Amino acid sequence: MRYQFDDFEFDSIDLILLRAGTALAIRHNEAKLLALLLANTHRVLSKEEILDQVWQGKVVSEQAVFQNISHLRALFGNDAIKTFAKRGYQWQRQVTAVNTAPVTHSLTTQDTVHTPVTATPADAPVRHRVSNWLGVSLISLLVLLAFIFVVQRDEVQSTHFAITYLPFEGTEPEQWQLQDTMQLNFTLLTTLSAAHFRTSQELLYPEVTTQHPVILTASARQIDALWYLTFWLKGPAGQWQGVLHGATPQAVQQKLYQHLSQPVVASLLQHTQSPDLRLAMLTQAHQRAPKDLILLGALVNAYLDVQELEKAMAMAEKLAVLAKAQANSQQEGRALAYQGEILLRKNLVDLSLIRLDAALQALEISQDLRAQADVLHSRSWLHHLQRDYEQVKASLLHSAQLARQTQDIARELDALTYLSIMASKNQQDDDKYLYLRLAEEKMRYYELPVYHFAKVPFHYAIFADKPADKEPHYRRVLEYTTLTPNHWVAQSSRKFLVRYYLREARFEEAESLISSVRQDNAENAYLSVMYAAAVQTESELLPLALRAFELAQLSGERRIGLDVALLLCQMPVESGVNSDFYAQYISEHATSDWRTQNEAQLLALNLMAAGR
Repeated sequence: MRYQFDDFEFDSIDLILLRAGTALAIRHNEAKLLALLLANTHRVLSKEEILDQVWQGKVVSEQAVFQNISHLRALFGNDAIKTFAKRGYQWQRQVTAVNTAPVTHSLTTQDTVHTPVTATPADAPVRHRVSNWLGVSLISLLVLLAFIFVVQRDEVQSTHFAITYLPFEGTEPEQWQLQDTMQLNFTLLTTLSAAHFRTSQELLYPEVTTQHPVILTASARQIDALWYLTFWLKGPAGQWQGVLHGATPQAVQQKLYQHLSQPVVASLLQHTQSPDLRLAMLTQAHQRAPKDLILLGALVNAYLDVQELEKAMAMAEKLAVLAKAQANSQQEGRALAYQGEILLRKNLVDLSLIRLDAALQALEISQDLRAQADVLHSRSWLHHLQRDYEQVKASLLHSAQLARQTQDIARELDALTYLSIMASKNQQDDDKYLYLRLAEEKMRYYELPVYHFAKVPFHYAIFADKPADKEPHYRRVLEYTTLTPNHWVAQSSRKFLVRYYLREARFEEAESLISSVRQDNAENAYLSVMYAAAVQTESELLPLALRAFELAQLSGERRIGLDVALLLCQMPVESGVNSDFYAQYISEHATSDWRTQNEAQLLALNLMAAGR
């Protein structure tokens, strides 16, 4: 049976899910659960029945049902599946069921077109058989034409991936002239340097995005007999980066063309995706191109984003093995760095340090100074956990030095400002001001845009003890970021001030800050939620909270999602809020520090023990 709803189509026999004709990755049990829900839209399915039908006698807890329901809601929307307290779950979207012939296996999942065919009885008149034979032939022809159309459509769409590239750093520009391919159209922009674009991206990208929506910058270097390329792409929906190497610039360019031709790269740069959908897309892309190490690294990050640490470690191990087999020290170093981060999230500090040290050794072979700087930055936190401030300081100063050698201004300043924070955490008052002043001096020396300077008052606000003492510093941050209101320091400062003003009943000032930002994103939506919770009725609060949660899910802002979910759990039953779903969301996604910060509310809702 095939089911159609919204722009989705689901084959309950082959367990294949399509969206607008493109196959989506879906786990086996999730697909079986979806098939069960779609076959029973007329009734509520109990947890016991779901366990029996989907897991078929296997010993699993009810948590498995909650988790798979949550994943399906992430794919189709929270309102697709309704929870009935103490009864179970029911599908809510309108569904059309279509009986179809078996899938033709010679076609790929995303290109298959299914058309119902009526079987002919054995004793039917010959003319009916001829008629049916002609009908089947016609249908087969239509299937073939549809298949060709889909393939040609995809090819046409892929050629529309236009990339503007800036002159490559670290080498002669004529050695790296990119040529158009069947899938890629390149335009060279010589009026802007790669270094200037990266340090002024918050200001420059909005100015050029209409004509140049996807911008490629890169840095090339030759080490012994090999060429190494580090590249970055900026698009409307996010960023993408990778490293490649080869015997000649031409060989590296061919690898770059091959990688950028992967449809998932264009899609993730141009269209915002939720973390779960991003993971599904990268999983499918990795299956299609298992030797593309950049895709595999992105898949590790995707698993980290959804907190699936075991799967992230498995993919990081796979990346390390493949990189070693290909004698690719750059990717091997990155794989070891991923493993170090995963072990840190598991609170295995000593093992994490061992992996990071191994990562540094691998990255030294290719002289990848940027990646080494990042590993040293990560290692500084481990030394902080070990209460070894001198090692913290040494790691971050070394990180800043390597960044300076490769002329990576952003990394150098990040290392110095982070050292200021680490000094504050370790009660090193002289150092915390020393390195913050040093960072400010370098901002002036490099003649950076004003929004970079916002980090200075932002750090002074962190150093201040009382909210009233923090206020003027956060106000200064907003002055520096007038032209870049969505920069992270501006968002953090605005959030603190709105919360502070609401607590002090300074409602007009809070409302003024909220109305000063226009972009519809999770951060700004949550400001409206905070204001509504303080001064408006529940009927006005509910749509704002639901919108903020939706945006948080789409952008991967887990902390905002958790804050809004906690608020929705406190809404009265009469509001119609599915508190069971939001309680389960908290159970699955809450981190230990978030639980600590919200302990009183969680205890009041009897949610403190959930997920531990």
